Amino acid sequence: MKWARLLKAAAEVETAAGTAALSMLAEEMSAGRSRAALLTARSAPGYAEAAAAVLDATAADGLSREAAAACLHGFAAGRAERDGGLEVSLVWSGPSSHRVPVRSTGRALLGLIAEAGEEAILMTYSARRYPPLIEALRAAVARGVGVDIVVETLQGAGSALAGEEPAGAFADVEGARLWHWPPGSRGAPGAKTHAKLAAVDRRSLLITSANFTQAGVDRNIEAGTLVKGGTAPARATEHVRELQRTGVLQRLW
Repeated sequence: MKWARLLKAAAEVETAAGTAALSMLAEEMSAGRSRAALLTARSAPGYAEAAAAVLDATAADGLSREAAAACLHGFAAGRAERDGGLEVSLVWSGPSSHRVPVRSTGRALLGLIAEAGEEAILMTYSARRYPPLIEALRAAVARGVGVDIVVETLQGAGSALAGEEPAGAFADVEGARLWHWPPGSRGAPGAKTHAKLAAVDRRSLLITSANFTQAGVDRNIEAGTLVKGGTAPARATEHVRELQRTGVLQRLW
């Protein structure tokens, strides 16, 4: 079968970096980007090897890049349909409304961590030890999930945060990787690490106004969006991975 090698390589790209990365590879191939640029376009483990297999299969089968790209787009569309449609829901912290049932931030966050099978990325501005989250992260690490947590630092926050370092809230999660945006590399005075999100397996994404503290996820009135499916979870993950790869985000431990 003429397309067999290309389809096998496409499946490897999708497995390594997600459907969105496969579609982007197709677009960049059509745009005529160099082999080196294509292989380094994503930092996910295994992506470069899988992308190289796509390019090698294209050449071995005598296909034009445009034809191969069309095949990749079709493959990605099929996988996206297989994985189900896009699901978007609102999440809230704070008092409930009995007439309008909503999903709580705490349950959404803990549910995402419980579903993680490969990777989980968390970002928060402030953090205090929240036992249910710590337990969920420990369990995730124990089953082999790669856990990366990006936090603000007291130095980075200036006078806006006080007390213990936010990273200390996760000190009991052995095996988790903690990251920060070094104040010395921030382009503008007063810039903060202010995002609050959780991205899991490039398939689910929680974006919220809530910091990962008990007050944030339970007591305050906070609002957010839970996205399952679509390209947003993968794109969010890829953006954080690129910030890590380029040194914008650096390890705390």
